[in-house]
Amino acid sequence: MKIVFTTQGTEWDSKMDARFGRAKYFLIYDEETEQLTTMDNSDVEKEAHGAGPKAAQKMAEAKVNILITGNGPGGNAATVLQRLGVKSYIGAADYSVKEAYEAFNTGKLKEF
Repeated sequence: MKIVFTTQGTEWDSKMDARFGRAKYFLIYDEETEQLTTMDNSDVEKEAHGAGPKAAQKMAEAKVNILITGNGPGGNAATVLQRLGVKSYIGAADYSVKEAYEAFNTGKLKEF
């Protein structure tokens, strides 16, 4: 299973980003291989609209199963993610990536 986190950095101890579409980075953890990869999302800073759906497209390309974020994706992005079969979990804004992963595994995050 691949889990993507919206983050402000590129490491396990990085702070989560509450935003989905405008998160600075997407950190992807592959539970099968235990590999951590980073997707830079800074290119959306110049975009006036559509950051959420563009981010959802990146999730499709990365073939993620779970999204962990702070506030959740907006309406259009949520629809795209739902169609892709990506489950979204919110409430991780005040965590590090590692803490968010632990909160997910212990059922402390809310499904969006």
